[in-house]
Amino acid sequence: MNEQTRHTKTLFALDVVTLAGDPAASKDFYAAAFGPLMSKSAGSVEVDMHGTGRFELASATTVGSGGEGASSSFPGYVVTYALAQPSEVQAVMDTAAHAGAHVLKPAKKALFGSFSGSFRAPDGSIWKVAADSNKNKGPAAAAPRPTEISIILGVKDPKASRAFYQALGLKTDRDYGNKYIDFHPVDGAVRLCLMQRGVLAKDVGINDPGDGTGGLTLSHRAATNEDIEQLIAVADSSGSRSATPRAHEAGSGSGHFADPDGFRWNLSTSK
Repeated sequence: MNEQTRHTKTLFALDVVTLAGDPAASKDFYAAAFGPLMSKSAGSVEVDMHGTGRFELASATTVGSGGEGASSSFPGYVVTYALAQPSEVQAVMDTAAHAGAHVLKPAKKALFGSFSGSFRAPDGSIWKVAADSNKNKGPAAAAPRPTEISIILGVKDPKASRAFYQALGLKTDRDYGNKYIDFHPVDGAVRLCLMQRGVLAKDVGINDPGDGTGGLTLSHRAATNEDIEQLIAVADSSGSRSATPRAHEAGSGSGHFADPDGFRWNLSTSK
């Protein structure tokens, strides 16, 4: 496939992050920890993180394996919840712990003048709560709201993963080689980022990085069936690891693929 046809002409974005677990228990935890807007659908809970990202809480049987099963206490990714100041980070960390989260790193001053802490949610997902500055600018908000939400994938080779996602149509924002890479998000969506898996696990307080990707599914809502077929073709030609022997049925309005590190993407037409 030549360079012109390798790259998708459609807008590719991370539209929804699905976390597998017990939807009812997860709903209670996320409502207490973050206070998002929620609505129920068949077998899942839809979560609007205050306009900075959309999540879905679903059972493992509903979403499938979401990739390969985790081989350690690290699922291979971290969700970063960015706030305005340290007092808000501490407030969210305290609320999450009270709601049942396991604190991995207490909130404290971190690198480059930042302030952060991390925890494991009851569904097994890892969250890092952070502020760019370690100094408060004023009273903490009664209900802290995120300035941005990112999901960082722990990958073997960030540069190779960058090429894979660029082929799909994502535009690189900050690029520090194999240390850290992220992509421009669309408005109201979660930002996708890349780090080496072992470095990412250590950053949130986990020594064993493992090699699984269970419990996570990333979703893109395409405009047409043709867009889905194009994305499947580009992914296949760019190094995807298909989650099933046949990743797509032509004309079905849906499809899926796994990126080079096994992270699963679901594709569906817009509703």
